[in-house]
Amino acid sequence: MVGDNVEVGIYPLQKALQMAEEMGLDLAEISPKADPPVCKILDYKKFLYDQKKKEKAIKSKTQKVTVKEIRFGPNTDDHDYEFKKKHAINFLKEGNKLKAYVFFKGRSIIFKEQGQILLLRLAQDLEEYGKVEQLPKLEGKKMIMLMAPKSQKKKK
Repeated sequence: MVGDNVEVGIYPLQKALQMAEEMGLDLAEISPKADPPVCKILDYKKFLYDQKKKEKAIKSKTQKVTVKEIRFGPNTDDHDYEFKKKHAINFLKEGNKLKAYVFFKGRSIIFKEQGQILLLRLAQDLEEYGKVEQLPKLEGKKMIMLMAPKSQKKKK
């Protein structure tokens, strides 16, 4: 048996339970496969609370990556393009990934080159905010391009 204010040693189960009860704490089995099994006297609810707290701290340190989408048509005019470009800049500044795609409806698939030019133009305009992860690629009726934000380095 191990624990705070306990002399480390081998005790019978009844004696260990009695010691825990006298301290107003719980007897918890730490490693049951050891010979003899190792037990510890502790406040079990506090132990669970601390464990949850550690897990939460670890979870909060991990960075969540969200992907924001922007949809264009093959014949998107300049005003719409500028409007969507502003949104794309905001997404990248916030640290989100950007998925820009051109959706081809019906026979507009014949404008594949225009869609590719549009996405490459967007990549060039957003060059200072992010880097291209995947160049424009046609998947079914969509031409997709992925961009990741540039790392936010603090300037002194």
